[in-house]
Amino acid sequence: MNGDVAFTATKCSADTVPLLSADRTALIDFGSQQAHLQQGRRQIAKGQRATARRASDDVGRAITREQEALLLAACQSSRSRSLHIAVLLALNTCMRYSELRLLKWERVNFVARTVTVGTSKTESGAGRMIPLNPRALSILRFWAALFPNREPEHYVFPSEKYGLAQRKDEPKGSTRVCVHSSDATKPIGRWKEAWEGAKAQAGVQCRFHDLRHTGCTRMLEAGVPFSVVASIMGWSASTTVRMAKRYGHIGVRAQRLAVEALCEPVSDAAGAQNRAQSKR
Repeated sequence: MNGDVAFTATKCSADTVPLLSADRTALIDFGSQQAHLQQGRRQIAKGQRATARRASDDVGRAITREQEALLLAACQSSRSRSLHIAVLLALNTCMRYSELRLLKWERVNFVARTVTVGTSKTESGAGRMIPLNPRALSILRFWAALFPNREPEHYVFPSEKYGLAQRKDEPKGSTRVCVHSSDATKPIGRWKEAWEGAKAQAGVQCRFHDLRHTGCTRMLEAGVPFSVVASIMGWSASTTVRMAKRYGHIGVRAQRLAVEALCEPVSDAAGAQNRAQSKR
């Protein structure tokens, strides 16, 4: 038995020690690889969090007047007859996509020329009243005329289904898109396909949310006080502070105009100086 033990011990010392050394090296390498993988995962996760932060802070981009014209022309020829109306309202009221989609006629006041937001993404956005400029008022009146039997609780943008039809006075084979059913008790599902098609046709790359950003940018560039813009946009207090930093570069022009208003004309300044000296 002792011989067997000695023989086993001898075999271990002669043959398996190099293997243990190789295994040790392999284990070290494997451990290093695992450490690198974990570090890589942490960096990826960190990058994803940073990307998420950048995405949440991204206010978007403003489109130009030329891009707006191209986009509206494409929307007007879209299969969806409501897309053109929705885009115009987004540009002129700065309402969010969901706010427009879920808007009801009871919240549109043609006499007061206002629209009151119903369901909104934020608590501060819900229930805010937005004045309608002449452009928005005109397009809403046009759209309302297409629904003479509308009820206050009906959706401004109802669920609709489209199809192809041909008029009797048109050449054979020529068809046009028409609405074959509409349910005003349900809101439109989405404008995604129509919106993507219009952008491709216009050659303009932007998100629907960028229409809201465009309106905000134009108001600030026109010198509208930030507090007024914030109330129209429906920002909370914390969002207003954050957005003040994001849109800060736009406010520089308004700040410059403000301090220039403090500057006295040279003639008045000279006159004031002479009057002050004469009183000594």
